[in-house]
Amino acid sequence: MSNKNKVVVTGMGVISPSGNNVAAFYNNLTNGKNAIDYITQFDTSQNKVKVGAEVKDFNTDNYFEKKDAKRMDRYCQFAVSAAIEAINTSGVLVADFDEYRCGVIVGSGVGGMNTYETEHIKFMEKGAGRVSALFIPMMISNMAAGMISMRFGFKGANYCTVSACASGSHAIGEAFRLIKNGYLDIAITGGSEAAITPFAMAGFTNMKALSTSNDPNAASLPFDKRRQGFVMGEGAGILILESEKSAIARNAQIFAEISGYGATADAYHITGPDPDGTSAARAMTDAINEAGISPKQVDYINAHGTGTPLNDLYETIAIKKALGSHAYNTNISSTKSMTGHLLGAAGAIESIACIMTIKHGIIPPTINYLQPDEGIDLNYTANKNEKKQVSYALSNSLGFGGHNASLVFEKYERTVGL
Repeated sequence: MSNKNKVVVTGMGVISPSGNNVAAFYNNLTNGKNAIDYITQFDTSQNKVKVGAEVKDFNTDNYFEKKDAKRMDRYCQFAVSAAIEAINTSGVLVADFDEYRCGVIVGSGVGGMNTYETEHIKFMEKGAGRVSALFIPMMISNMAAGMISMRFGFKGANYCTVSACASGSHAIGEAFRLIKNGYLDIAITGGSEAAITPFAMAGFTNMKALSTSNDPNAASLPFDKRRQGFVMGEGAGILILESEKSAIARNAQIFAEISGYGATADAYHITGPDPDGTSAARAMTDAINEAGISPKQVDYINAHGTGTPLNDLYETIAIKKALGSHAYNTNISSTKSMTGHLLGAAGAIESIACIMTIKHGIIPPTINYLQPDEGIDLNYTANKNEKKQVSYALSNSLGFGGHNASLVFEKYERTVGL
C-alpha cells in the first residue's frame, strides 16, 4: 500500500435547497433549517404531491453568459456552477498540471429531465421538426462532466456514473480510486440532479416512493415512525480531489482526506433494499477497511436516510452489522430531513456535509424526528445539532437497483479554510 497515493479534498462547491455555496449550506444544516416548501416550478393543483426541496435564488447570470446557459439543462447548470465554486476554493489552474492527468467524473441519476419534457411536448404538439437540435446534448446525463471539462480544460478521464441515488457517491469513489492508483493527479467529481418536473414527479408519485404529506414540516421524516416516503430535492455537489503530493506541492488548503470507498449490489429488487442489509453493510465495511480503521473509530454517519418505510429500517440493520455494538455509540443523521432527496446528487452534497462536520465539529441534526419506531433505535442526532470532535465520517448512498456506495472521510492535520 506504500506506493498508493493519499487522496485529499482541496475544493468544494454546492448548489442546493439549503444554500448555493458551501458555507451557507453547512450553516443551514447545522441550524436545522428546513428547505422543503411548496413546489413553484409547475402547477401542482392536480398532483398528490405538492412539496419539494427546490434550489432557490439561483441566477444563471452569476455563472454563465446567457447563450451558454441556454445550452444547458438545469441539472447541468447546477453542476457547472458548483464546480466553479469548487475550483475557486481550491485555487487549481489546469496550467499547473498535465491536462491529461486532470479528470472529471460527475454522476447523475436521470440527467436532463427538464429538457426531455420540454422537447417531448414540442414533439407531440408540433411535430418532429420542432424538436431542438440541442435536445440530445442537453438531455444526456454525461453532459455535466463534459461541460465541466470544457470550462476548465481538464482532458483526462471524463465520464458519468449513473446508478440512481448512489450516482454521486460512486463518482467520488471512482475519482478517488483513479488518483489513489496513479492514473490521475486531480479530479473534479460529484453529482447533479434537477428532477422536480411534472413527468418525473408523476412517476415517483405513482410508484409510491414520495411522501404525500403536504405539510413541509412533516413530509421528510427519516427514521421517524410517521415516515411514508421521500421528498424530491435538486441541486449539485462538487469536490476537488487530488493527490496529497500534488496538494502539498502547490501549498493547497486541505479540507479532509478521503480514505475509503465501498461499492456493492443487493442483487435483490428493482426498488426495495435487501431486508437483511448484508450488501449495504459490506459496502460500509469495505470502505472502513480500505481506510485502515476499525468500525469503532467511525464518529459520524451521514445516512442515506430517505424517509421511506423500508430504507430507514434496513439501513439501520446494515449499520448495526457493519459497526457492531459501536453502532449505538456513533452519531447518525439524515440531512435529507432538510434538503429532501437529491437522487444522483445526494451522495455528493452529503459528502460535503461530512467534510464540513470534520472541519467544524458540529453534527447536523435529523429534524422533525418525533416518534421512534421499532428496530430503528440508534442515535439519529434528533432535532438539534451536536458538537463533537469527528475524526472519521462515513457517507452512505443506496440506490434503486440495489446499488450501494459508502465513503470514508477523515481529518487531515493541515485542514484549513472554510
